[in-house]
Amino acid sequence: MKKVFEVPSVHDYNAAFGIETLHPLVSVIDFSKATPPPSRGEVEHFSFGFYAVFLKQGQQCVMKYGRNTYDYQDGTLVFVAPGQVLTIERATVAGQPLGHGLLFHPDLILGTHLGRSIKEYAFFSYEVHEALHLSERERQIILDCFSKIGYELNRGIDKHSKPLITANIELLLGYCLRFYDRQFITRDHVNRGVLEKLESLLNDYFITDKPWTIGQPTVAYCAGELHLSANYFGDLIKKETGKSAQEFIQSKLLEVAKERIFDPTKSISEVAYELGFQYPQHFSRFFKQRVGCSPGEFRGLN
Repeated sequence: MKKVFEVPSVHDYNAAFGIETLHPLVSVIDFSKATPPPSRGEVEHFSFGFYAVFLKQGQQCVMKYGRNTYDYQDGTLVFVAPGQVLTIERATVAGQPLGHGLLFHPDLILGTHLGRSIKEYAFFSYEVHEALHLSERERQIILDCFSKIGYELNRGIDKHSKPLITANIELLLGYCLRFYDRQFITRDHVNRGVLEKLESLLNDYFITDKPWTIGQPTVAYCAGELHLSANYFGDLIKKETGKSAQEFIQSKLLEVAKERIFDPTKSISEVAYELGFQYPQHFSRFFKQRVGCSPGEFRGLN
């Protein structure tokens, strides 16, 4: 069983890297000025008690959470939420780690607008290979946000510190939302490939006995089969189709339902069970809500 090293506080992380803690709940780190802690092994597992945004450069380490690894390129942002297990694989490249980091504890944003909206930043739950790749101009914007937060930390804490720091963190995360929107557009060929795979996945799903054995396909199931996090998968489908992932899956379910209703050898109940509905009345309700008539009426009209 792997051992996970808990890093509950911002101060604990700072201390490990030889960084002075200027505020107990938030820190901005320039890794070129940090002192990396001694390695406990080639592979280490960590769980943070805070949010982290890493702008990493160089190849001093390979990071992993979930099922996937990511070998950093210059100008890439990775987001880590409290409780996620982050795996660090020490690379063979020697030298001082490069890049920057922003750490902020959930207690910092309690009672703020950011605290109420933090769940909207779904990229904190993306897989590490779904990292945000920045242009040079975007990278400078992110560094500017880091710099403003760092300025507030270095000038000393007063009554203005918390609102200004949280406002600048929210500004940074807002830019990240914009840059992810850009990335979804510029990687359109990759996204189209995901849509094609999803169509194939759903087609295959409904010709197997999976609806009988495990029920209707879920967003989590489809995301897992496509090796994507559920949040990234949902955001990608929304950007490409205008529908939520759940709506897209249900539209495919409805398409298959319409086809099977016209098989005269099957009752409506049999069709319902084949599609993964536990009860035929649930299928009838689902169908009527989307088509405007019951499955039986639809069969009679066509």
